[in-house]
Amino acid sequence: MIHVYNTLTHQKEIFKSIQPNLITMYVCGPTIYNYIHIGNARSAIAFDTIRRYFEFRGYEVNYVSNFTDVDDKIINRAHEEGVSEATITEKYAQAFENDTLPLNIKPATVRSKATEVIPDIISFVSELITKGYAYEADGDVYFRARQFKGYGILAHQDLNELEAGASGRLDPEELAKKEDALDFAVWKSENRPGVISWDSPWGNGRPGWHIECSVMAQKYLGNTIDVHGGGIDLAFPHHTNEIAQSEARTGQTFVHYWLHNGFVNINDEKMSKSLGNFITLHDMLERYDDPMTIRYLLSTTQYRRPINYSEDTLTQARVELDRIRTAYRNLHFRMKDSKDGRNEAVEFDINEYKTQFIAAMDDDFNTQNALAAIFELIALANTYSEAAIIQRDTAMLLLDTMTALMQVFGIETLMPVEQLTVEQQSLLEQRVIARQNKDFSESDRIRDILKLQDIIVEDTAQGQRWHKA
Repeated sequence: MIHVYNTLTHQKEIFKSIQPNLITMYVCGPTIYNYIHIGNARSAIAFDTIRRYFEFRGYEVNYVSNFTDVDDKIINRAHEEGVSEATITEKYAQAFENDTLPLNIKPATVRSKATEVIPDIISFVSELITKGYAYEADGDVYFRARQFKGYGILAHQDLNELEAGASGRLDPEELAKKEDALDFAVWKSENRPGVISWDSPWGNGRPGWHIECSVMAQKYLGNTIDVHGGGIDLAFPHHTNEIAQSEARTGQTFVHYWLHNGFVNINDEKMSKSLGNFITLHDMLERYDDPMTIRYLLSTTQYRRPINYSEDTLTQARVELDRIRTAYRNLHFRMKDSKDGRNEAVEFDINEYKTQFIAAMDDDFNTQNALAAIFELIALANTYSEAAIIQRDTAMLLLDTMTALMQVFGIETLMPVEQLTVEQQSLLEQRVIARQNKDFSESDRIRDILKLQDIIVEDTAQGQRWHKA
């Protein structure tokens, strides 16, 4: 039974989908005016891991996410570069696809752009006005926040605190338009020449930021959805406003479970352009030759916890991932001399560690404890690889279990054989056998041959490991 921490209630709750075996899931995507930063990547990976675990547990997941492709940042970037907004958004939408592909992030069931749902947005806003929840002011349309009962509940702040914060952020001209400082824009007037806009009942304009996610979620998933995810920084005002406008329109609960991922810190400091520690995923992929190490680092920390990114944490991630790959590879190499039959004691341990993995992930996707169960499997694989005789069915069960559990973390391939020639793979296999036979002179000879080919082999308590020089 899966339990998830619901930001709305500040407690873990038993997860129950609206429809049996089907989960509707919406996750906020990036504003496409630049390459995504490592914080965006962390959110995408965190919810991809959650999606994968739901699927591992037998659910079908209808996963919808968005691209914000109309926004002040996009308009400003287009103006700076002397190109259209569409040129900017097309470039960085493609960059998102290119940069997330090496991280094995599954494509969304639907990835919608705000500009693709403008008629739906206009209809949504019109309904809010008809119901008295929104009002027009000089071409802008604002939502009456106080009129929605429970406004601010997701942020766990009272209206006075929210009003004080809102008043401090607004310029006097916008504040003068509003009936209340808490009110937020669902439609913005736009009359500057050459700037993207659409005709509407309130004049030329474009959607406010918050409205697009409500429209897309309800258009593609329904009025009430199971899971809504995003970074914790979105809980207020973005998700708070989504709840208000969505439920005001339908009179129904918008989301059953609100899940938010933690921040990424850089060398123990908050990531910020002003601090000069702003890192894009695009730059990271150009610097590191194994994207799965990045994926491993960002997916094996429990999603609600902050992650500290540094050269040290990335190196540690690579070491851990190499341990897993090496154990898998060594056992795989032993398969050719395996015998028919089963080892019931080993299979009992395999199933026990799989059960521990499931118990950890059922507990609000506790990836640290799940990873501990995987490393128990790794130790078992190392021990079993060194046995005089291994049983084929048991070895396959162990390999398949390791593969299935690592796929939850998005690590699809545990044996990167493309990095080795057939001869090199054979030499590594021969060396494992030589050490099992205590023929250390032969194992040293093979190690020296591989070293001449820039393959460095090490013997550890967990078994043989190798890496490129």
